[in-house]
Amino acid sequence: MAAAAGAAALAIGAIVASSYISLPAVVIVTAVACLLTAVGWPYVLRVPARKTLSAAIGLSALLAVVLTALTPGPSFLTWLPAAVALGVGAVFMIQLLRGTGQSLRLESTLGASAGAVIVGMGSGWVAADRLGANAADSGMTLVTGVSVLIAIAVSLLPFPDRIVAPVAVVLAALAGPLGALLFTDVPALAAAVVGLACGVVIAGTRRLLVGREAPLAVVAAVAAGIAPVLAIGGVVYFLDKLFLA
Repeated sequence: MAAAAGAAALAIGAIVASSYISLPAVVIVTAVACLLTAVGWPYVLRVPARKTLSAAIGLSALLAVVLTALTPGPSFLTWLPAAVALGVGAVFMIQLLRGTGQSLRLESTLGASAGAVIVGMGSGWVAADRLGANAADSGMTLVTGVSVLIAIAVSLLPFPDRIVAPVAVVLAALAGPLGALLFTDVPALAAAVVGLACGVVIAGTRRLLVGREAPLAVVAAVAAGIAPVLAIGGVVYFLDKLFLA
């Protein structure tokens, strides 16, 4: 759990820092995060054909990131569904080539397809950075990072989920407006909604990790930690368009 939390914190910290540098920096950081998650995702699932599944997930995510960086606005995620569809199609093809009767075919197909969607959503960070409001350094990415870090910190508490989950969601939702008030000019309502979404994603991920019977290997823990950060990217993009566009 600690390794996953550390990976998540490093990932969101790198994304926030890169957003204050340049769009290419965000693209590079997001691409690296996608590749790390793609490599470790089959280990999280504990399924066979790990290298080929990682390649399918990683290449589709990289395609989504590059196309998001190059696509003219205002719909920067126009090609995300197509990139994810290619990844899911590659996953199905891999399972077909494995042949009938192979172990964990259904689990591999469903889990890797979900991974292609989750990792592909990381391109949302690139799309969010290209929005006019964020390009002018409104600070929404910083507010998001604060909310995510608060939710991660709460998730490390050694208490049952019935206590930790609601506390993480509430504190993340409160951290958003507080961070906006102290450091940015982001509207409080927008910051609260984004913080709420971040808290829900992180708390849900904690529940999945705590409920596992077997401990995660390091590569799997890194992937499990970065995956929710990537998923938040897509959510943040659409919320940014809703509140800041």
